[in-house]
Amino acid sequence: MDGFEMPENLIPGGVDGIDREQFEIFLIHEARLLDERKFEDWMDLFTEKGIYWVPSTTGQPDPYNEASLFFDDRELMKTRIERLRHPRIHIQTPPSRTNHMISNVIVEEAEQEKDTYLISSSMLMGEYRLDVQRFFIGRQFHRLTRKGNSFQISLKRVNLINCDTAFEAMAVPI
Repeated sequence: MDGFEMPENLIPGGVDGIDREQFEIFLIHEARLLDERKFEDWMDLFTEKGIYWVPSTTGQPDPYNEASLFFDDRELMKTRIERLRHPRIHIQTPPSRTNHMISNVIVEEAEQEKDTYLISSSMLMGEYRLDVQRFFIGRQFHRLTRKGNSFQISLKRVNLINCDTAFEAMAVPI
């Protein structure tokens, strides 16, 4: 996955010989930061040029030729987080409560000499706010690079199964 395009020939079951537990632990940690509204810590998981992207159409090849639900670099993530922290943000008064579930983690690609990996996983995020529950379901892809005993995200792409539907405003990251 060079840039934003998806790999064309994914290997069923993923790359052999790589223990996926380390990646599962990282993805669960990332999800927990979002659920606990530790948005600054979540942003710190990204590289300096890291991108968070939620396409608005199935198979969207890049975020430049059509609108996306989210397309944030670190500067935009920072702005989004500052807005979420603002005491009078109407779309988050009261704040959303979320719960992320991560499963079916697969190591799709591995460049072990560069310590870079493409990880896919199924995700479900439940959001509750003002007596309304919403669910976001899809497959997410993380381009990860090892940093010490953990990883950093250079790209997080979330492919929602209903990405092309009309959504009420979405404020919190998926």
